[in-house]
Amino acid sequence: MHIAQIAPLTEAIPPKLYGGTERVVSWLTEELIALGHDVTLYASGDSVTSARLEAVWPRALRLDGAVRDPNALHMLMLERVCQHAVDFDFLHFHLDYYPFSLFARQPTPFVTTLHGRLDLPEHQPVFDTFSAVPVVSISNSQRRPLPQAGWVRTVYHGLPERLLMPEPVRPSYFAFLGRIAPEKGVDRAIRIAQHCGVPLKIAAKVDKVDREYFDELIEPMIRSGNVEYIGEIGDKEKSSFLSGAIVLLVPIDWPEPFGLVMIEAMACGTPVIAFNRGSVPEIVDDGITGFIVEDDTGAIGAVDRLGHLSRTRIRRQFEQRFTARRMAQDYLAVYRSLADSQAPRLRLVTDDAPAL
Repeated sequence: MHIAQIAPLTEAIPPKLYGGTERVVSWLTEELIALGHDVTLYASGDSVTSARLEAVWPRALRLDGAVRDPNALHMLMLERVCQHAVDFDFLHFHLDYYPFSLFARQPTPFVTTLHGRLDLPEHQPVFDTFSAVPVVSISNSQRRPLPQAGWVRTVYHGLPERLLMPEPVRPSYFAFLGRIAPEKGVDRAIRIAQHCGVPLKIAAKVDKVDREYFDELIEPMIRSGNVEYIGEIGDKEKSSFLSGAIVLLVPIDWPEPFGLVMIEAMACGTPVIAFNRGSVPEIVDDGITGFIVEDDTGAIGAVDRLGHLSRTRIRRQFEQRFTARRMAQDYLAVYRSLADSQAPRLRLVTDDAPAL
């Protein structure tokens, strides 16, 4: 198949540091190519890919301080994709609802993976209007606020099988990985670690919108002792960081659509203790790859049971459930199903086209 992957311009593909959606797009693109498909990637010009790169803007928008209206560049990208849509067998968007109106009016089969939260009230009229547009969820829990959407399948994220590997080190600290924001619960992670008397290492970014939260609440807690703030880390550092962790703490307080950090920990054989929110019960196999808890007290109690878990089995569970190869195969099944279901529509469009 000739497939177009259309990525956000916010980060490069793959991102240099933080960027879950862009990372997934990169892994999916490379696996589709490995499976013998012809892939064109629409992304920023500093992306690195085996696909044919269609660069809509020279740099990732996060790194380009001159760009003040990112929506303008995303609209440009959608128009470029539309102009060449007939050259593809399938279009796969990772841009939320932006493609819905334009691409519902053209014949090339397409799907959109929804990567973010969907529980905001303004989403309701959008998905009421575009209920026939095919969309993929990244967890079943992500669907709950929008039962009217045109769901075709849930496809869990996956990592390249050997991207992150267990390292032969003695675990000696608790870990927090990802992004520092109120809904991510790093303050709870600090309290849990302090109660257990175990050092906590935090490898996470701070967005501008969360800087005040970090400065006023989190930084004083870090200075209180036994907490090390590392900052953002990339994939090259994650195997060492996670392998050295006794557990990855995920004390979230929001409906997390997926939670990539959880499967990154599993890839390194590291157990996860996560709050029972959003996708957590779908990702964590309770009692096998970690423990699902309701609050700080439950997390503290679960620490005593970590010794019953096998890091070898955690890694094996990752290989069975969360590889990029499995993800790519799931998406190919979606592409073929939608292409087959739209074949009568394509024939109708061709038959009705005016003669040249």
